[in-house]
Amino acid sequence: MLKKDRLLQIRNTYEKILLHDIAPFWLDYSLDKEAGGYLNYLDRDGSVLSTDKDVWLQNRGIWFFSKMYQEIEQKQEYLEAATLGYQFVKEHCFDSDGSMFFQVDRIGNKLRKRRYWYTETFGVLGLSEYARATQNTEAEHLASRTYDVITDLYYHPQKRDSKVFTETRQAKSLATPMLLMSTTQVMRQLKTNGTDEKLYDQVITSCLEEIRSNFLHREHQVLLEMVAHDGSILDTPEGRTINPGHAIETSWFMMHEGLHRGDRMLVEEALQILMWSLHRGWDETYGGLFSFVDLSDKPSDHVEWDMKYWWPHTEAMYALLLAYVITKEDMYLAWYDDVHAWTLAHFPDYEFGEWYGYLHRDGSVSLPNKGSHWKGTLHIPRLLIQGIQLIDSCLSNTFSVLSV
Repeated sequence: MLKKDRLLQIRNTYEKILLHDIAPFWLDYSLDKEAGGYLNYLDRDGSVLSTDKDVWLQNRGIWFFSKMYQEIEQKQEYLEAATLGYQFVKEHCFDSDGSMFFQVDRIGNKLRKRRYWYTETFGVLGLSEYARATQNTEAEHLASRTYDVITDLYYHPQKRDSKVFTETRQAKSLATPMLLMSTTQVMRQLKTNGTDEKLYDQVITSCLEEIRSNFLHREHQVLLEMVAHDGSILDTPEGRTINPGHAIETSWFMMHEGLHRGDRMLVEEALQILMWSLHRGWDETYGGLFSFVDLSDKPSDHVEWDMKYWWPHTEAMYALLLAYVITKEDMYLAWYDDVHAWTLAHFPDYEFGEWYGYLHRDGSVSLPNKGSHWKGTLHIPRLLIQGIQLIDSCLSNTFSVLSV
C-alpha cells in the first residue's frame, strides 16, 4: 500500500523548492532583456560569468518557463520569459540547413556547431512545450522540422562527419537512442494525428530495440554507455564505462513507454536497469552517486569519475518515485529516501538559492557556479514538476498503473 502521507510530504517539498528557490533564481538572473534569450553562465550569487549562450541551454530555458506556465501556474512572467527565449532561438540559433548551433554570442552571432544533434533534441523539447503553452503554430512547425532533422541524422549518420575513424572501429553511444526516444515521446504528446502517433511509436520501438539488444548486457546486469557497432563490449576504458545517471534516466523513459503501451515486461526491465544502476553507482563510503563506474572495476579514464553531479541524483529521485508509485514496493521508497536525503543535504545553496552542480566525492562543493555549459534549467525543474504531477495523479487516483 502506498504511503500517501509520505508522498504528500515529498510533493510539498518539491513545490516549495520549485516556487521559492529554483524559479525565482532563474527569473532574477538569467533573463537577458537587452539582447534576448538567457544568460546561462551564472556564478553562485547569480552574477554573470560570461555572456556567450549555449543553445541547448536556451532551449531548456524555453522548456522550463513554458512548462511552468502550462503546468504549474499561468503567471505572465513565466510566459514572457518563455517568449524571450523563443524569439532569440528562432531568430539566431538555426543554421541554414535547419540544424542548430551549439553556441552563439550574446547577440546571437554563431560561435560553435557540433557534429552530434543533442542541441536539436532540446530544441524540440523547448519548442514543443512553448507550442503547447501558447498554441503557437509557428513553434509547432519549428519543433516538427527540427525533429525531422534529428531522425534523418539518426537513420543516416553518414550525413555528418564522424570525429573518429569508423573504418578502424565502429562504436555507438547510449545517448543517441535514449535521447531520440525521449524526444519522440515529447513529439507524440504534441501531435494528435493518428498517423503521426504511429510514426512516433515506430521510432520509439527502434530506439528500444537498439537499447535492449546492444547496450543492455543482462549477463553483467548493466546498461553500458558505449558499445561496438554490433552491441558487443569493447574492452577499452570507453567501452567499460557505466554512466549511472544516463542508465537511470533511460530506465524512467522506458517506464513511461511501458505505461503508455501497457507493456508489463518493458516496465519490469526498466525497473531492473534502475536497480542495477543504483547498486553499481552508489558510493557506499560517502553516499551519493558516482559520475562514472568501470564495468570491471578498473581505473576510469574519466578523472571526475568520483565527483557527485547534480543531475544523476535528480534522475534517480524521479525514477525511484515512479517505481514506487507503479509497484507500491517499499524497497523503492527506501532507496528514494536515501537519495532524497543525500541530495537535499548537499546540493542546495541555502544562502544564494538554486543548487550547486559539482561536488567532490565527500559532498563538499567543487564548483560554486549555478550555470555553465551543462547546468541550467532542465534536470532539477523536471524532477520537481514531474514529481508534483506524478504525486497529484496518484493521490487523486488518476494514475494508470500496470500490474507488475
